[in-house]
Amino acid sequence: MRIDHIAIWTIDLEKEKNFFMKYFECSVNEKYVNVKKQFSSYFITFEGGARIELMNRPDIKTERRGEAVGLAHFTVDTGSREKVENITAILENDGFRVVSRPRITGDGYYESVVLDPEGNIIELMSKLL
Repeated sequence: MRIDHIAIWTIDLEKEKNFFMKYFECSVNEKYVNVKKQFSSYFITFEGGARIELMNRPDIKTERRGEAVGLAHFTVDTGSREKVENITAILENDGFRVVSRPRITGDGYYESVVLDPEGNIIELMSKLL
């Protein structure tokens, strides 16, 4: 078994889609719209097949800020320490919050922690060789 995708409710669907497309070398499907349910979504696909479904419905407006019960974070394996450092620097330069700078963790990874446009926690990671 494997996880196919995680889903994230978003207030600004286009902004979130553009964030992932710009910084994470992903592909995206055509926007899905269900007019009757006032629901729209995109599937963001990473190399290797992992996907994030970004979803929007106008009645869901509460933004998540910081840690709370539920999904804590998700991790993007960048493939190298250099990419962890480069993507972190680019995101910070573009005004995104860096929660934790690149470092070696106690469990043997090289990672940083950043927030996406709506405050979701993303770990940028590379396995140590």
